[in-house]
Amino acid sequence: MALNKQIWVSQLKENFYPERNFLTKVTDFTDDVDANTLHIASAGIDPKVLINNKTYPIKVIEREDQDNQIPLDTFDTENTVVRHIEEAEYSYGKLESVIRQHRLTLQTSTAQKAIHAFAPLNDTPDTPIVETTGEVVNGRKRMKFADILTLKEKFDNALVPLNDRYIVLHPTHVTDLMLEDLQLFKDLTEIRDGEPIKFAGFGTFQFPYMPKYSRTGPEDPLTKSDFNVESKNASIVSVAFQKYEVMKADGTLDMFSRLDDPEERGSIIGFQKRFIAMPIRNKGIGAIVSVDESQNTSAAPLKTQKSMMQNETLNKTLSESKEDDEQGELE
Repeated sequence: MALNKQIWVSQLKENFYPERNFLTKVTDFTDDVDANTLHIASAGIDPKVLINNKTYPIKVIEREDQDNQIPLDTFDTENTVVRHIEEAEYSYGKLESVIRQHRLTLQTSTAQKAIHAFAPLNDTPDTPIVETTGEVVNGRKRMKFADILTLKEKFDNALVPLNDRYIVLHPTHVTDLMLEDLQLFKDLTEIRDGEPIKFAGFGTFQFPYMPKYSRTGPEDPLTKSDFNVESKNASIVSVAFQKYEVMKADGTLDMFSRLDDPEERGSIIGFQKRFIAMPIRNKGIGAIVSVDESQNTSAAPLKTQKSMMQNETLNKTLSESKEDDEQGELE
């Protein structure tokens, strides 16, 4: 029996970007994709966004006509064994039960890479990074609603359009906000007519797989860590963007199969999706970061050293003042 792969692929595509997925709120450049390649010129992407890119090891294919091209990234699911595959193909319920995990894997992996790409590399007027200001818990400061207002002000100063601003909150930041004002946050998590309720001009989403930021010293600026780099850094990050400053593009979605495998006593299937997401011109993106100071090994010694130097200076000053007083009494 030959599989009708179109049935399987169509089922996997169904509701691939659900209402609560932040990728429903970015600009779609799929029409500028040809043969799983994005054409930069027709999409209007600033080629400079590819410089110092820490998300994609993108190889730009240069052409004489200046229509540079970016190959779409590849996302694969792990192969699974399906028993009685012919029955699954003709039963919607059985088909969905087989495909559900493959869809979830691709949804998560594409969104994780997208939000990492949307996060600014470092703090600039056009790509602001705000550090949280709440109480210290487990080495980090909690997020406050005031921190979102600070990010709003920085977006305003950068002349980012007021409409179509969104913030993707880390679940830990969600907890922080609930602890500050539970009723206010409950209102923020509602969706009405396909749009999340806004706070400070930002529609809100949640996503757990966020990028990491770190600093080499206590006075150094925050910098985004490379994608997929193992790190003990426990910084908590939420990312904001304006819809028309970020993009996504979908390519092909293919199914691979080996029917009636004699060793597995079933059929083996897997899926592959081509996709890319990135800022359009490194503007209108931002982040709110709870820095994990406990992992900053250089911070404590430096602070201690500075404190010791200050104490030594203070003691020396007091000692000199005491000697002057005693000398004055003798005279």
